[in-house]
This record gives sequence, structure tokens and C-alpha cells, in this order.
Amino acid sequence: MGSSAALGRVGGLLLLLGLLLAGCASRPPVGAETLSGRMAVQIDGQPERNVSGGFELVGNPRQGSLSLTGPLGTVAAQAEWSAGETWLVADGQRTRYDDLDALATAALGESIPIAALFDWLRGQAWPGAPSSALDGGLAGFMQLGWRVDLSRWSEGWIEARREARPAVTVRARMERP
Repeated sequence: MGSSAALGRVGGLLLLLGLLLAGCASRPPVGAETLSGRMAVQIDGQPERNVSGGFELVGNPRQGSLSLTGPLGTVAAQAEWSAGETWLVADGQRTRYDDLDALATAALGESIPIAALFDWLRGQAWPGAPSSALDGGLAGFMQLGWRVDLSRWSEGWIEARREARPAVTVRARMERP
């Protein structure tokens, strides 16, 4: 696999965590919660853009860090962000972005609501936008055009799907302490 393809795959997962990751400008807030597990991002009809791996997310949408690990547990990419600075380090290259949404869009070519993803990974709706319950009393909610399925939340699973074309699915299995 070429280095630009590898950078795109790694960057894409990092952005969704909000994947949206060594040598960055800030430190996560002291006492910040850590979320970790495995995540996969699937873009319908575009398998070359699908990504998966382990992640560790620390902080919040304003300040934090994200590490992505490959199949052997080695750090594949790292990002850190704070006010006005967002950095991605992957394949030995360091790239600056204006914000997490710009990082996600550059890596995946798709807009993913990174700020909301922090809350979604905790099994709750993001307070920054209206949400509605799923039809039929199913566990989860609709928010920002995404269907967030929490039917397997007790097992640590979450699935968020945007039906707009191309459809994008984010699946995560959270590690529990």
C-alpha cells in the first residue's frame, strides 16, 4: 500500500474519533476522561476508504489527543488539538488542520460530526444540537442526520450511520474499565 493511501486510511479513522493524533502542540486537560476501544468506518461503495483499528481518545472537542493503533498494537498515527491548532502525525509526516472537522473531511472526504462523536461514544446525545428518539422505542437517537444505535450499548457497542450519499457507518466497541 502506498504511503498516501496509508495516510488517508489512518487519518480517516483518527478523525472519526474525533478518529479523527507525537510532536503536537498541546496536552489533554488534566484529569480528562479516556475513551478507548476499536473503531471501524465504512463508506458505502468505496471500500478503499474504509478504515479500522484500535483507538485511545483523551479530552474533549476543544482540547485532547487521539492515538490510533494498528493490528500489532503499534501506534499508526497520533493527533492532538487545542484552540486553533490540530495536528495529525502519520507515516512520518506532520500535517496541520484548522480544526477536527477539517481533518476528518481531508482524510475521508466526508464530513463527520467530531464534536458530537465524543458524546456518542459515551452513549448519549450531544447537547449542542437537537436529537430525537428512534422510532419504535429502539435504544438510540437521531442527531445531525445520523442514526445512533445504542441497542448493544450494554456490551460496549455503538453504531452511527448517516444515510445521505454516500452513506457512512461508524462502529465502535468501547473498552470498559
